[in-house]
Amino acid sequence: MTKKNLKELELIIKYNFKNKHLLHKALTHKSYDNKNNNEKLEFLGDRVLGFIVSKEIIKVYPNDEEGALDKKYANLVNKSTCYKIGKFLNIKKYIIFGENYRSQKKSDQKIISDTIEALIGAIFQDQGLKEAEKFVIKNWKKYIYNSELTPIDSKSKLQEYSL
Repeated sequence: MTKKNLKELELIIKYNFKNKHLLHKALTHKSYDNKNNNEKLEFLGDRVLGFIVSKEIIKVYPNDEEGALDKKYANLVNKSTCYKIGKFLNIKKYIIFGENYRSQKKSDQKIISDTIEALIGAIFQDQGLKEAEKFVIKNWKKYIYNSELTPIDSKSKLQEYSL
């Protein structure tokens, strides 16, 4: 990964890392380095994402009950939504894979969504919650505001939320 590629990605995500090593680590798949990879940043980013989305949906949907919020939350932090954001940001272009990547059984969807979570974790470690929140809100906003109920009968029982 060249400095030019890192700078290009920073322009795409509209965030400049103070610690470029964190960005590099967020993009490093375990097939490249089994010890120094993005797995711990992904773990952290998953929790940061969950906190930010929880806070935001309570603000956006103040009259929803907990059950409805829980369903919205689940759809907003899942692998599918993270993958959509990763595809939009073209994140796969910047992931650092090892030669044994092809032998991995994991799908692109999992790898891309995990990398998005690692990126959130890296931003959080680099400059804190406020910057991580800016990144998440900017990229999840359309999904948060389009998270609607899908009634399945006249009693308005909830089937699922569509994004």
